[in-house]
Amino acid sequence: MKTKSRTTQQIIEDQFKKWKAQKYEDKQPGLRRVICISREPGSGGEIIAKKLSETLNFDLFHQEVIHEMAESANVSTTLFESLDERGLNTLENWISSLVDDRHLWPDKYLQHLMKVVGTIGRHGQAVIVGRGANFILPPEGLFRVRVIAPMADRIRNVAQYFKVPEKEATLRIIQTESDRRAFIRKYFHADISDPHHYDMIVNTGTFPLEVTADIIRQAADLS
Repeated sequence: MKTKSRTTQQIIEDQFKKWKAQKYEDKQPGLRRVICISREPGSGGEIIAKKLSETLNFDLFHQEVIHEMAESANVSTTLFESLDERGLNTLENWISSLVDDRHLWPDKYLQHLMKVVGTIGRHGQAVIVGRGANFILPPEGLFRVRVIAPMADRIRNVAQYFKVPEKEATLRIIQTESDRRAFIRKYFHADISDPHHYDMIVNTGTFPLEVTADIIRQAADLS
């Protein structure tokens, strides 16, 4: 879904039309229909997410798009309304239990974020990158992945991608890591790097990105 040629509003409108055109079906027990990708900066998580979405023909939701969706009350409400009555009730009940169980005090942004991510999860057939989606969605139909890599590899990747010196790449990584840790700690009272929050942790310093994407697909039981 991340593209330079379409605005966020166009992306949202296209997605809404697609969902409305599809017949809504409940998730089957044990069938994993959403993959959540959490990643260390420079580890290649976004590339892996793109490869998975293309292979599986799943919708791809990048962190930036979800963030913009969650910042708008109108957008989150519009997406919420793409569900049928049963889907709405299920999602509302899940959000209520999530707030109670995790002792959350959601501000407006988190309320909208939970609606947006929850709606994506109810429709399924999606790969979600970042924004704490793995802390929001229920475990049924969900596969949670943390993508990591050695620091040296990540510095090199960021330096090449942004065409900056390795010193600046290192600072970018440190700042991004700090921001992501703070976001998860603030909204979900959790440690983003805790392995217990994930079904799989993959090291792209060990496997090429193409191979890593295939490993995740197989582990998630998706063909």
